Amino acid sequence: MIYEVVQQALSNGYLTVEEEEKLRQLLQAKYGIDDLNAFFNLQQAVIEGRVKQQSRELRMAKL
Repeated sequence: MIYEVVQQALSNGYLTVEEEEKLRQLLQAKYGIDDLNAFFNLQQAVIEGRVKQQSRELRMAKL
């Protein structure tokens, strides 16, 4: 399931607040190596600017 959420974010170039919350919930449960690798890929994409996080945009808008 983590893999699916990550693929959606990677294809859209955007990670919504809802998707972030879903990932938090999923990461608290048992997951496989494919899901873990997908999550690492998402983190790298965010660092490189290929995926934007809605939560960060909302925080910046409040400043």
